[in-house]
Amino acid sequence: MYTTPLHIIAIVGSYRKGGIIDSAIDQILASAHEAGAKTGKIYLIDRHLSFCTNCRSCTQHAGPQYGACVLDDDMAVILRELDRADAIISGSPMNAGTVTAVMKVFIERLVCTAYWPWGAPAPKNRNPEKKKQAVLVASSAAPAFMANVTGDITASLKTAAGMLGARAIGTLFIGLAAQQQHQEISRRTRKKAQLLGKKLAAGR
Repeated sequence: MYTTPLHIIAIVGSYRKGGIIDSAIDQILASAHEAGAKTGKIYLIDRHLSFCTNCRSCTQHAGPQYGACVLDDDMAVILRELDRADAIISGSPMNAGTVTAVMKVFIERLVCTAYWPWGAPAPKNRNPEKKKQAVLVASSAAPAFMANVTGDITASLKTAAGMLGARAIGTLFIGLAAQQQHQEISRRTRKKAQLLGKKLAAGR
């Protein structure tokens, strides 16, 4: 019986193509592709994303559709790409204890996934059901256990996944990621990435 292959999209919040985060995500995608999934990748550094001005125009109208932003950039296109995906990979190195600035801009712009009219005490997710799956990928110059305690990078990536209607089914945190200028991922990291790719491809 023929089934449509899962579509997996990665959001890369690193400034370095071919770096630790990018290489780890490539391993996950390659493994998922070998398992039959359709894959794609979005480099945030290649997209035009404006800073959120917190005007909340996008949050005022009820309904399951994302609110329309007043800013004219690539965010709507990115959201359409992610909407078509069955699963998401979200990755960022740790900078100053959290995600990179470009990933932070992206996460802030996800306010459009919420309904938050003026006068309401808190926002409500337009699609609270988490039908998609997500894998989170993070790296730090510090050891992984220390970075997890002192920073909020995985929490930020998990929050973003949730706003996009995805639940995290796995995390790949790569510590000591700045020992060399051009560092390769370890065999252990590669193996874990491949297992996560297969897990995502197994999907629904």
